[in-house]
Amino acid sequence: MISESFLHTWILIPLLIFFARVSDVTIGTIRIVFISKGLKVIAPFLGFFEIFIWLIAMTKIFQNLDNWFYFVAYSAGFATGNYIGLLIEEKLALGYANLRIITQQPGLELARKLSESGFGVTWHNAQGSRGEVTVIYCVIKRSSFKEAAQLIKEFNPKAFYTIEDVRFANQGVFPMRVNRSNVYFPRRKGK
Repeated sequence: MISESFLHTWILIPLLIFFARVSDVTIGTIRIVFISKGLKVIAPFLGFFEIFIWLIAMTKIFQNLDNWFYFVAYSAGFATGNYIGLLIEEKLALGYANLRIITQQPGLELARKLSESGFGVTWHNAQGSRGEVTVIYCVIKRSSFKEAAQLIKEFNPKAFYTIEDVRFANQGVFPMRVNRSNVYFPRRKGK
C-alpha cells in the first residue's frame, strides 16, 4: 500500500510544481508578446501573476532541495509552458504583419483579389533572378493571414511570400466590408 507521505512527496508536490511552472511560463510568454505589440497596460498585470506563481513553485523547491524529482517537475513545467504560451500567442494572432508576395505570373489579378477581399495592396513590377516578377505588399491583421494565404494559393500555389511582424501601422486598409466600386485597377491592354 502506498503511504500518504509518498503520494505527497513524489506525486502531489511535483504535479503542483509542474502546473505552477506551466502557468507562470505561459503567462510570461504572453506578457512578452504583449510588450512587443505595445500593449503596455496588460503586461504589468500578467507580470504580477507570473512572478507570484513562480515564487510559490520556488518556495516548495527550496524547502526540498534534496528531492531531485522536484527539479525535473520544474524543468518539465518550464518546457511545457513555453510550448503552450506559443500556441496561445498563435491563436490570439495579435497585431499586424507585413505580407510580401513575389510571383512570376502577372500579379495584377492577385492584387485585385486581395483588394476585393478588403486587404490594402501595393504592387509593382520588378526584375527577379529568373525574369520579370510582380511584387505585392500588404500590411494585414495577423488574424487575417490564413484568408490572405488562401487567396495566394488559389492564384499561384508556387508564389513566394514572406511575412514579418509589424509593431505599428498608421492608417491603411484592413479587411472590412469594401465598396468595390471605389477600388481602382487599370484595365489590361487590349481589353
